[in-house]
Amino acid sequence: MSIQGKTIIVTGASSGIGEATAMKLASEGANVILSARRKDRLEKLKSKIDEQGKGKAIVVEADVTKKDDWKKIVESAKKDFHSVDGLINNAGLMPLSYVKNLHTDEWEKMVDVNIKGVMNGVAAVLPDMIEQKGGHIVNVASSAGRKIYPGGAVYCATKSAVRMFSEGLRMELAPNYNINVTSIEPGAVETELTDSITDEEIKEDFVSTLQNLTPLQAEDIAESIFYALNQPARANINDVYIMPTAQEQ
Repeated sequence: MSIQGKTIIVTGASSGIGEATAMKLASEGANVILSARRKDRLEKLKSKIDEQGKGKAIVVEADVTKKDDWKKIVESAKKDFHSVDGLINNAGLMPLSYVKNLHTDEWEKMVDVNIKGVMNGVAAVLPDMIEQKGGHIVNVASSAGRKIYPGGAVYCATKSAVRMFSEGLRMELAPNYNINVTSIEPGAVETELTDSITDEEIKEDFVSTLQNLTPLQAEDIAESIFYALNQPARANINDVYIMPTAQEQ
């Protein structure tokens, strides 16, 4: 779809991929709903978008694990822009840890945000998209959803779930309701995501690995998302598997 004048929800918009994507979509004339828990950062992003003078933006402080917050996001989008045309399910956590260290609270948080948060978002926007017979859902998964590595057992499982959920959605929604679905699967990206790693044993290993390659930038992923969204309705970009040139897996 042409995103000019379309209304697109972006979760995790306070930093990284979400922030870069919101900026990119607004620069192309989309109206964006900026959603995350850190409202102060969202307000700063809104100011940048307003300065561009192209697409419009509204801020909705929300937690993707809470269904009532999703109701607030969708209602705000419809109140200000009258429709919901796209969803970028980007919010996520990556507190990697070795299973033997039993960071079970972090396992549960990853499941809640990375899987349930995505499903909550789809459930919130789907009735309107089905009614209008059109829309585009973009779920940000990861290359970790394709290839497992030590320390990533739970994280990789959550991203594999997002990938499979996206494919199932596409099979159900695209042929019957003209709703496109895309899974974005990046390799290493330079964002704040590694800040959520509390397991010092794996953090040292993971950071040293990143230092041996040039990671992707959030803007690279934003361009991939824009590419998927900007296709004609007849073309569905099922997935975008994008890796740093020097990353082996």
